[in-house]
Amino acid sequence: MNLSIIIPNYNGKDLLKRNLPKVLEELKKYDLGDTETIFVDDASGDDSLGIVDNIKKEYKNLKVFKNEKNLGFSSTVNKGVKNANGDIVILLNTDVYPETGFLKPLLRHFEDEKVFAVGCLDKSIEGEKIVERGRGLGIWERGFLVHRRGEVNKTNTLWVSGGSSAFRKSIWEKLGGLNELYNPFYWEDIDLSYRALKSGYKILFESKSVVYHEHEKGAIKSKYTSFQIKTIAYRNQFIFVWENATDILLQFSHFLWLPYYFVKALIAKDKAFYVGFFKAFILLPKIIKSSLRYQKQFVLKDKDVIKNFQ
Repeated sequence: MNLSIIIPNYNGKDLLKRNLPKVLEELKKYDLGDTETIFVDDASGDDSLGIVDNIKKEYKNLKVFKNEKNLGFSSTVNKGVKNANGDIVILLNTDVYPETGFLKPLLRHFEDEKVFAVGCLDKSIEGEKIVERGRGLGIWERGFLVHRRGEVNKTNTLWVSGGSSAFRKSIWEKLGGLNELYNPFYWEDIDLSYRALKSGYKILFESKSVVYHEHEKGAIKSKYTSFQIKTIAYRNQFIFVWENATDILLQFSHFLWLPYYFVKALIAKDKAFYVGFFKAFILLPKIIKSSLRYQKQFVLKDKDVIKNFQ
């Protein structure tokens, strides 16, 4: 089983210095196939590429790609996967590094050909405590998918994180990869996972495959204001519903509850909600086009997908 690790980056030079060598050292221990690491820079303004060039001198099979302009997470990851040779692609963000031995428990699930993706146990360093993340639950409620963190003592999950998970490349290609309508960030991994489940594939969570997630200021907060981040999050929530909700009752519920949300946002003076809705609305032709394309692969109804994750 050949492996490709994909590392998307934007202005992550300090994280790369610390975490990329740890990833590469762990990959050297794998002896069940060929390996490669694919680094894709999303037009960083710092010295990320210089850092990687120095690291590349010490490690083989480190390939470097660069976007000429900043495109966002989905486009950057898709570029990495497109250039990958591995049967399995593992996505690791720059602020993530693996615990020794994380590959074996992660990869054993791919013996089942219906498994599309497996998520790692994310030991998220948040202030002075570690929060265990990586398994997701959700429910369709008042016209939207409401998701939350699940306990890590089970293997089923509604989605896997785009920052610390493994994917079967052949199914990734069938599903069309990450939807670039979600650029620059948020909801793209939930969207891909949900489409995979709805298409009849399996998504799993592996608690013995551990990564550490160092929450720092990060590229998002350094480039975007809190208002912009909130607007993007609202926009992408709408995109997710309009693209994926195909059950008639679910569609009806969404539009029935919309006036409630508009009034609620008005009372709260939540301008970001209105801006997010408008930005999603102008994308509606593209959303409909991608939805029709994805629906050709769906074999389950929304209610069947969600029943095990409420």
